[in-house]
Amino acid sequence: MNDLRELYQDLIFDHYRQPRNYGPLEHANRKAEGYNPLCGDKISLAMIVKDGVIHDIRFEGVGCAISTASASLMTESLKGKSEGEALAILKDFQALVTGVAVPDEMGKLTVLAGVQAFPQRVKCATLAWRTMQAALKNMTEPVSTE
Repeated sequence: MNDLRELYQDLIFDHYRQPRNYGPLEHANRKAEGYNPLCGDKISLAMIVKDGVIHDIRFEGVGCAISTASASLMTESLKGKSEGEALAILKDFQALVTGVAVPDEMGKLTVLAGVQAFPQRVKCATLAWRTMQAALKNMTEPVSTE
């Protein structure tokens, strides 16, 4: 069990230290801003969506290890997914991190299941996901975790 926990922690820190899909995205047609006022995490998310499919997704911002790793893992998991699939994954991810359920087929996202033991960290883990949802809905107001 400790080996598995260490493996998960290694993956979270790897995505925190070297976030995937980090930086600006030229020609993005979907954008949103997210903010967690409790800890100060901020994220800007940009996507290129064509024919209902997420062709590219990138993020920028500042945040804790959980927030940054969650955004990095999210971008990896959503490329090539339809908008409907992305929203379904969001629903499963929220169930995973809140402990409501352990959905099948979560892949690497499963490493963030441990945040359910720390309710204050759930907002860190879901910030990028809520921002993605706002971008898909073309919301212009920044998303807050509150």
